[in-house]
Amino acid sequence: MNYEVVIGIEIHCELKTKTKMFSGAPSSFGNEANTNTNEIDLGHPGTLPSVNKEAVKKAIQACAALHLEIDPLIKFDRKNYYYSDLPKGYQITQQFFPIGKNGYVYIDDGDTKKKIRINRIHLEEDTAKQFHIGNETLIDFNRAGTPLIEIVSEPDMTSGKQAAQYVETLRQTLLYIGVSDVKMEEGSMRCDVNISLNKPNEGYGVKTEIKNLNSIGNVQKAIDYEIERQSKLLDEGKTITQATRRYDESTKTTIEMRKKGGSIDYKFFPEPNIFPIRLLDEWVSEIVNNLPELPEERKIRYKKDYNLSDNEINIYISNKELASLFENVMKYTDNAKAVSNWLITDVLAWLSKNNIDIVNCKLQPKELASLIKLIDEKVISNTQGKEVVLDGIMQGEVANDVIKNKGLQQVSDIGFILNLINEVLDEQPQSIIDYSNGKDRAVKFLVGQVMKKSKGQANPVLTNKLIIEELNKRINK
Repeated sequence: MNYEVVIGIEIHCELKTKTKMFSGAPSSFGNEANTNTNEIDLGHPGTLPSVNKEAVKKAIQACAALHLEIDPLIKFDRKNYYYSDLPKGYQITQQFFPIGKNGYVYIDDGDTKKKIRINRIHLEEDTAKQFHIGNETLIDFNRAGTPLIEIVSEPDMTSGKQAAQYVETLRQTLLYIGVSDVKMEEGSMRCDVNISLNKPNEGYGVKTEIKNLNSIGNVQKAIDYEIERQSKLLDEGKTITQATRRYDESTKTTIEMRKKGGSIDYKFFPEPNIFPIRLLDEWVSEIVNNLPELPEERKIRYKKDYNLSDNEINIYISNKELASLFENVMKYTDNAKAVSNWLITDVLAWLSKNNIDIVNCKLQPKELASLIKLIDEKVISNTQGKEVVLDGIMQGEVANDVIKNKGLQQVSDIGFILNLINEVLDEQPQSIIDYSNGKDRAVKFLVGQVMKKSKGQANPVLTNKLIIEELNKRINK
């Protein structure tokens, strides 16, 4: 039987700040365990929190980019529960007065755009991180107190594909405005999915939560599996148990972690150590009005200014560093199509093969633009250009120096090329017969032979033209 699928997503996103939400301890990833902490993060008696202004600014940016109404009155609440990764025994959050509410984004849904509503965005602090080793658990408090925003959607999604598109849309937006690095593999963006199935025209079914999905691919896979699992149970007349589950990548299944017997009473109350903060309207307006370019705005600009294909644009939008490199190269050339071809094919392939991040690439934008100009002016061929890219300018070398050192200047001397052509024709009489019999591929073969003799330096376009002329001369004798 076909069931209606109802999906809502909660996303925890760490904000890109130098210090933590309520303390001056550094907020960074990858440092030695328990070195990015101080007394406030560890919940020592007598310590008081102080609100991170930059975190508030970035939360406002996120609200503006995702079309939420911004509350100018900042209030925090205390969420009380005990868990080993929560050093204070409570979490400072915004339960009753979120910084933003009633927003939305659009995702691609076939030939149309689908609106996904966002219920709220609220500020809070992250917990510590646990590592389970055998029967022991180790705790790294470096993450404790890191600024977070939680983005809560409405249950507007109906498939794993839509959910993945929604998460990717948020990821791109938050990355482009500089709110977060949104590295899901590092935990700076984490997804909890709520999913239920029901028969058409009936109320919502029993909700199941899938916790801590760490990639967009896993968001879709986990939901698709869960739809299949719940559908099978309902077809068999069984009931769905309200539970928290996790996605197991090795088995491609969701596994129950714990049952849910109802809502947990966290005994929320206003955080007594942080007074309400009234934001100046001028400050909020300045942040909103100076929002960096959004992905959708960049898509429109790339189509208008560079006439790139939708596929090229989507590649750039999903890879901000590559898009930045593209724009830097375009400062030195107007040949957007050639720049895009080199970046998306040869440059990305070279980086992947050598396991180098684009931010660590030594390629100088001006040199790639110079190479494209040399190819356009027939100084070197496109094939020679690949050699210049792969063996030279990807290591930071100057295009003209690589061409000179490798002796790659393209030769357009007609006399020189004709001598090579006649040598090849004398060596390949069968190709003359093939051409006279209408086999045009003979020309391509002969061009290859001339290029081989010239060590790749003969102008291929001129060579092709001269070969056809010489073939016709010999046939018509």
